[in-house]
Amino acid sequence: MLAGVLVAGLGIPAVGAIGLSAKAAANDFNNIPNDLAIPDLAQSSTIYDADGGIIAKVYAQGQNRTSVPLGKIAPVMQNALIDIEDHRYYQHGAIDLEGTLRALTKNASAGATTQGGSTLTQQYVKNVFIYEAGDSPSKLAEATRQTTGRKIQELRYAIKLEEELSKQQILDDYLNITYFGEGAYGVEAASELYFSVHASQLTLTQAALLAGLEQSPSEYDPTVNPIQALQRRNEVLAAMANYDTITQQQAAKAEATPLNLKVTWPRTGCITAQQDEGFFCNYVEDVVLQDPAFGKTALARQALWNQGGLQIHTTLDPVDQAAENQAVADNVLAGNRAAASTTMVQPGTGKILAMAQSRPYGDGNNQTEINYNANADYNGGEGFPTGSVFKAITAATALEEGVPLSYTYDAPATADYPPMTDCSGHVHPAVSGDMNDTSEAPGYINMVQAMAASVNTYFVPLEAKVGLCNVVHMAQSMGLSYAGSPNGLVPLAQVQSLTLGVNALTPLQIANAYATFANNGVYCNAIAITGVTDANGKSLPVPSADCHRVMRKSTAAGVNTLLASVVSDEGTGATVGIDWSDAGKTGTTNSDDQAWFAGYTKQISDATVVSNPDNPNDSLDPWFTISGIEYPNAFGYLTSGPIWKQAMTASMNGKPNIELSFAPRPGDAVRPPDPTSTYTGGDNGDGGNGGGDNGGGANGGGYNGGATDGNGGTDTTGGIFGGTTGWVGGNGGNGGNGGTTGTTGTGGAGGTDGGNNG
Repeated sequence: MLAGVLVAGLGIPAVGAIGLSAKAAANDFNNIPNDLAIPDLAQSSTIYDADGGIIAKVYAQGQNRTSVPLGKIAPVMQNALIDIEDHRYYQHGAIDLEGTLRALTKNASAGATTQGGSTLTQQYVKNVFIYEAGDSPSKLAEATRQTTGRKIQELRYAIKLEEELSKQQILDDYLNITYFGEGAYGVEAASELYFSVHASQLTLTQAALLAGLEQSPSEYDPTVNPIQALQRRNEVLAAMANYDTITQQQAAKAEATPLNLKVTWPRTGCITAQQDEGFFCNYVEDVVLQDPAFGKTALARQALWNQGGLQIHTTLDPVDQAAENQAVADNVLAGNRAAASTTMVQPGTGKILAMAQSRPYGDGNNQTEINYNANADYNGGEGFPTGSVFKAITAATALEEGVPLSYTYDAPATADYPPMTDCSGHVHPAVSGDMNDTSEAPGYINMVQAMAASVNTYFVPLEAKVGLCNVVHMAQSMGLSYAGSPNGLVPLAQVQSLTLGVNALTPLQIANAYATFANNGVYCNAIAITGVTDANGKSLPVPSADCHRVMRKSTAAGVNTLLASVVSDEGTGATVGIDWSDAGKTGTTNSDDQAWFAGYTKQISDATVVSNPDNPNDSLDPWFTISGIEYPNAFGYLTSGPIWKQAMTASMNGKPNIELSFAPRPGDAVRPPDPTSTYTGGDNGDGGNGGGDNGGGANGGGYNGGATDGNGGTDTTGGIFGGTTGWVGGNGGNGGNGGTTGTTGTGGAGGTDGGNNG
C-alpha cells in the first residue's frame, strides 16, 4: 500500500493502471541492490605556463565543472536551492512523506497535471544516473525515463545514501553535479559563467536565479530567455520569503532588481590558449594520454584525463613563446603556401620552452590543429626531411669513432655513393648521385671546412668511413630513432644518403638533439610537464627527462667547433649568427622542398623549418618576400635562418654570454702541389737539407722524399697525409752542389719549392 501511495505521489500513474500491484512494487523495491557508487565528478583541468600563467582550461566529456566544497558555496545559494526544491530537506529522510502526500493530493485533483514529490536526495540519485550515462543516448534515455521501476530504484538508492552520508555531504554533491545550462556543471562553473564570480561570492538575487535554473536550464536560460528567467528567479525569492529564509521586504526589493548578468563565456579547451599556445596545450594533453607515467594503460590514462581536476604545470616560457610567435609572424604569413614551424628546448633539462608556427591553431581559413613541431603520436605530422642539418649527427659519430677534425679528403664535385652496410647486415652497393650545390670541386678540405661549406661529397664518404650503422645508432641515442612515432612504427631509412637528411624529422626532435651538443654530450628527453596534482591535491608522477651521456665531452666540443664555423664568416649561415656564443647548421633538401636552420647557445636550442605541409614535395622556389626582399631560392639561411635569428636574439636578450665548449680548430687543409711538376733546385749545395719538389739532386729528398739519402718516401713517411710532419717531405739526403733544375745536380741546399723541409 505504501509503495503504491509513494509512486502515485511521485507523479507516476496509479500502479493498478499499469497492472502492478502494491505487493509487486514492494518486492521489486526490496530486490534492488542498495549500493550506489558515488562518482568522482569530471572537472576542468588547468594548464599553466612556467610562470604560473594559465594557458587554458580544458575538460573532457563536455562538462565544464570545478568542484568546490560546501564551505565555498555561499549559504544564500544553499538556502535558495533548498527552499525552491525541497524546503523540508533537513527535517525528513530520503523520502518526504508529507511532500509525497501533498503531491498525491494535487495530482489527483489536477487530472493530467502532476507534481513530483522527489526530495533533493532522490534528485541527486537521478543526476548520478544521468552523469554515468555520459554521451550514450540509450543510457541517457534509460536514466531519465518516467517509469515506476526507475522511481522505485531512485528511492532505494536515496534511502541508502541517507544512511551513509550527512545532509551536508549530499547537498555538497548535489550542488557540484547539477547542470545549470550553457555547458556549466556545478554551481562554481555556473557562478563564473553568468555572474563572473565564485560560488562563495553569490548575492541573494544571483543565488535565486541559479536555484531556479536547476528545474529547466534551457527554458530559464537567462542569456536566451531573460523574461522567463526573471519570472523563475522571482518565484524562488517568493519561496524563500514564504519559508522565512528572507523577509518579505527583502524579497520585494530583490524582485524589483534586474537580472544584472555579467556573462563570462567559458574559455575552455586549447583553442582558447593565448599567444597561439594551442599547439603546446594540445601537446600537453597528448603527453598525459600517451606517457606511461600517467597510467600503465591507455584506458587508465584516458580515465585520468576524463576525470580532470588536474593542475598541470608546464615548461612553456612565455617570453620565449612570444619571441617565437613574433619571429614567425614577421617572416611568414599564415596564408603562404609554405608554413614555418619552430621549437625551443633548454639544454641540460629537456624542457620545451616554446612552440610556434605560422598557421595559427584553429579550424578556420589558414589555420590548423596539426602541430608541425611534433610527430603523429602527439597530434602532429610526419615531420620533414632535414637536409644538411643531419650532417651534425654524422660528424658526431666520426668524432666519437676517433676521426679528427683535421681529417682531410679530396672532395669532388660529384661522386658515387660508396657501398655501405646497414644495421641489419644488408650491403647497399655503390650508386651514383652524390653531388654538391655547386659544380666546382671543393678539393682537399678537412671536417671544419666541409661543415662550414656543407659539402655533400665530403660527408657521404665520411659516413662510409665510420659506418652507416654507427651513424644510425648515434641518431637513436639522440632521440632521432623514429621519424613518425616514438614507439618504433616508422624506423629511420638506413640508406647511403642518410647523412644528407632524407629522413623526415620534427623541429622538436632536432632542437632537442642539438641541445645535446650544447650540453657537452648529455642527452635529455624532451619534457613539457614539470608537475601535476589531481582533484584531491595529490601530486602525480610526471615524465622524466632522464638526462644521460651519449657521447664524450670532447665529441660535443668538436661538433660545437664544426657548427660554429657555419655561423662564422666562412659558413653557409654567416648571416644568421647572433651576438652570443652560438653554433648552428643550415639545411636545404632537394629542389628546395624544405629549408631548415637549427642552432643553439648554452641556454637555448632552437630548430626551425619552412615547408609546404600540405605537399612536402612541393618546391618552395620561387620564394616569397622576406623583410621586403624577394629571394629566388629557399636556402636555409634565407628562409628559416632569419626566423631563428630573430627569435633567439629576443629570447637571449638579458641572458649572459656563456661560452660553448669548443675543440681546437685545425689549420685549413690546402691542396698540395702536383708531384709530377718540376721546380728549380738550390744553387749552393750544403747537403742534408733537401732539394726541390722532385729532388735537388741524385741524393736529394723530393716532395715525397724519405728520411734516407736519395730514396723517395711514400705518403706515410712525409707525404701529404704522412706522419707527424703534415704534408711536407722528409729530410733530404747528403748533397753537393745544387743542380740547375733539381734533376742533374748531386744535391741541393734546398730547392725553390723544397726549402729546408723539402
